[in-house]
Amino acid sequence: MLRFFFAVLFFLFLVSCGKDAQKIQPARTTITESVYASVTVQPDSLYRVFAVVNGILDRILVEEGSVFRKGEPLFEIINNSPKLNAENAKLSLELARENFRGRDALLSNIRKEIEAAQLKYYNDSINFYRQKNLWEQKIGSKGEFDSKKLAFELSSNNLELLKSRYAQVKNELETQLKQAENNYKNALSSSGDFTVSAMINGKVYAVHKEQGEIVNTLEPLATVGSEEKFVIEMLVDEVDVVKVSKGQQVVVSLDAYPDKLFSARVRRIYPKKDERNQTFKVEALFEVNPTALFRTDGCEEPLGGPQGEGNGRIRLQWPQR
Repeated sequence: MLRFFFAVLFFLFLVSCGKDAQKIQPARTTITESVYASVTVQPDSLYRVFAVVNGILDRILVEEGSVFRKGEPLFEIINNSPKLNAENAKLSLELARENFRGRDALLSNIRKEIEAAQLKYYNDSINFYRQKNLWEQKIGSKGEFDSKKLAFELSSNNLELLKSRYAQVKNELETQLKQAENNYKNALSSSGDFTVSAMINGKVYAVHKEQGEIVNTLEPLATVGSEEKFVIEMLVDEVDVVKVSKGQQVVVSLDAYPDKLFSARVRRIYPKKDERNQTFKVEALFEVNPTALFRTDGCEEPLGGPQGEGNGRIRLQWPQR
């Protein structure tokens, strides 16, 4: 029995020596840490479109998902008051121009009055100074001297008044014409505000009004934004935010693309903490945008929620520092 035991033990020793034993070798590699965050994917530079006048929305020239270029009309608003104001301003301008064109005749009459007043002033001044010299020589009566003096002063005052009237009428005609031109330009500018045009190149992400609705300057007509550039807004837990830095490359995993990873870089880390959920807001930009960031079921909503305001989930990965 003892001989059989040694035979078995010797056989096991030969078998173990005949094969290479499995070995575990240490290796240096990069440890990658993952963090899940609540996120929103929305267009960069998202704006709300407002009308600058009150009125009724007559035409909606775009729809959600429409791509537009700077200067293209988006909405048309009806309001008859500015049109009437523009017509009245035009009539006032035409009247002011007519008066200004006829200024030569009006001013010519005043100039003739000035010429007559100058002749009278000249004669009265001669009579006055002649009578003054006689009075200084004790010749003539006090009544004659006072009469000549009064006539001279009256003619002098009348001449000054006519000259002042000439300058005033000329200035009034020029001012009325300038004011009429400015009022007409302002009226035309106000009437042009009834077409709301695009100020940037972009895409319509939401239309907030229906045709026929009353619109004002306080309520937005639409939400528009960048067509090509999208921003990833992440709510990172306060414990994990210390691992994030500006310019850091991150790997983004979107629920809509379960088999793909997207590369992005951190653009901004907001320093204020959300006390309600104890998170910090972090923004990142895709290095290459996904093929589609909108649903394919006909609903024009960004992945993550309507108009980029909902919540989604992504996975951030970065090498541990």
